[in-house]
Amino acid sequence: MNINAKAGTKEWVGLAVLTLGSLLIMLDIGVLNFAVPAMSADLRPSAPELLWIMDVYPFALAGLLIPMGWVGDKIGRRKLLITGALLFGAASACAAMATTPEALIASRALLGVAAAPVTPTVLGMIRVMFNDADQRKTAIAAWTGVLTSSTAFGPVIGGLLLNHFWWGSVFLINIPVIVLLVVLAPFLLPEHRDPSRGKLDVTGAVLSFAAILTVVYGVKEFAVNGYSLIAVISIAVGVVLGFHFVQRQSTVASPLLDLELFRHRAFSGSVTITLIVHGTLIGINLLVNQYMMSVLGMRPFTAALWSLAAFPVVAMAAPITAKYSRRVRPGNFLACGMVVMAVGCGLLCFVRTKSHLLFVMAGVALIAAGLLMVKALVADIVLTAAPPERAGSSAAVSETANELGNALGFATFGTIGLAVFHHHMADYTPPACPAAISTGPGAASAVRRRRPAGCQAGPPTSCCTPVVKPSPTVSTWRR
Repeated sequence: MNINAKAGTKEWVGLAVLTLGSLLIMLDIGVLNFAVPAMSADLRPSAPELLWIMDVYPFALAGLLIPMGWVGDKIGRRKLLITGALLFGAASACAAMATTPEALIASRALLGVAAAPVTPTVLGMIRVMFNDADQRKTAIAAWTGVLTSSTAFGPVIGGLLLNHFWWGSVFLINIPVIVLLVVLAPFLLPEHRDPSRGKLDVTGAVLSFAAILTVVYGVKEFAVNGYSLIAVISIAVGVVLGFHFVQRQSTVASPLLDLELFRHRAFSGSVTITLIVHGTLIGINLLVNQYMMSVLGMRPFTAALWSLAAFPVVAMAAPITAKYSRRVRPGNFLACGMVVMAVGCGLLCFVRTKSHLLFVMAGVALIAAGLLMVKALVADIVLTAAPPERAGSSAAVSETANELGNALGFATFGTIGLAVFHHHMADYTPPACPAAISTGPGAASAVRRRRPAGCQAGPPTSCCTPVVKPSPTVSTWRR
């Protein structure tokens, strides 16, 4: 193979197929949020069962990224991609037809297992398909742009489906895309493997999965319920398991993770930046969604439609990234992307109750555009830091940082948001509902909408107690 050959039409069409596969994974993370009310009415899950229905997918996905990156490098990325897609289709059908909470939890877990090979495999294949550095940067920018936009389009698609079909339709929509991917992949995507990788380090894979699972679970437990012994123990166990995993990777004959990569400042810095920017985006999305629904009183589907206002800015950022990332030093370009995100965060600091929603979406758009700039270049740095035959394992590390960043962003921003809310509600006059203070803005919003006329003159508990609902921060704004 000519390493300097430029990609042709076949490779660019193949990129579109790969992007569809990645988009499927991203949409499945958040689209279930809209189906929760209908699904809960049908299956009647308990509170713990509902939390597992929401969380088991990202848990399995995050925990298996590193082992699946190694497996793809070993047996062939195209083969693993097709296998994962077929399993994802089967799990989607099972989830759509689930008749009990237990069946849906099992199907969601299987979806996470099937999704784990996709992202590292996709990035590894982009590394092989686009050998020219300029073309590769353009391909990664296009791929990143589509995935960044999916955060806005996912809720809209979910809302449209649920307006016309039952809750299982949010899973069945995956199947036509999977069929297209499985049919076209053998013709458009090259196979690439590294037979010299040796045997799979099963013990290392178990340690990796357990470490990431316990850390992510502990962080989410902290975000949902605040400080607790379970959260602290879970995070501590994850850190200890992670330490043993790293120690093992330095001695085992065929490591899942090449620790030498972290000696390169570009690679370790890129992974750290990935964690920070994804945590920022997921945290800002959490607070903006709360603002639109709890403060402005929007319905979820209306809020999702408003989120599309950020799309034009994100769409413009993709070609700008592809063009100028080739001309500007990587460090300077990454700094520019993070400055754009910082400006977006700065704008949101000035949001007030009477602020025009376009002002809010301008801040969100800048954050998303900055993320696209950063992620596109980071993905290229991560891929080129490793040899082509190990690009899948390298990409898996970056995507694991992505998942950890999402969990940390949810916990950090959610906790700060609730703390600020409690602080201001404590000084509210006349006295606010005690239950609203103890839960969050969603409960207070529900009280405000349902409070009878003249209720403020009476005791707070007489008006508030019967109508308080769990805060979206606690129960509905998951991933």
